[in-house]
Amino acid sequence: MSYLNKSLLGLLSLFVLFALPGCKSDPTPVAPTVKQFSAEKYLGKWYEIIRMPHSFEENLQGVTAEYRLNADGTIEVTNRGYNVVDDEWQTAIGKAEPVEGMSAAYKVTFFWPFYGGYYVSWLSPNYKMAIVTSDSHDYFWFLARSPNVDQSDIDFALAKAKQWGYDIDQMIITQSLADIGLANAD
Repeated sequence: MSYLNKSLLGLLSLFVLFALPGCKSDPTPVAPTVKQFSAEKYLGKWYEIIRMPHSFEENLQGVTAEYRLNADGTIEVTNRGYNVVDDEWQTAIGKAEPVEGMSAAYKVTFFWPFYGGYYVSWLSPNYKMAIVTSDSHDYFWFLARSPNVDQSDIDFALAKAKQWGYDIDQMIITQSLADIGLANAD
């Protein structure tokens, strides 16, 4: 597939992802958001541990999300993952805007003017692990500051997902870079 076709396919995927949520006027999280949240502590690099399947992350492993504070109070989001089929890195850069009146809630866009909900629904007290949900049961991420977590942490995240109505049989456990033979590429 040519670079142009991949780019168009990627843009189309992002359009479809955010077109319907972008039409909503009010956030509709499928799970509660954390009450005590510090955006400053949340900034930095996170490793994806578990996700629901979706086209914009198809075949991606070693996935990371990095959050940086912009001067205007929004957050720059850089998602990066290694496509094991195409044997190449893929990167998407977006912007997260805080949702007024809600803690740990953002509207995120990778393809303006379309936004999707980003809700921190669980967070470890030390900001080492987080569960992120959205406006539908199609989106769920378990993130950690390290690419490797204990099985008990994975079990906990899956139990929370099930409690919130997710089909945990669809969940994908993301492989780390070391698992796919790219230990030094991060």
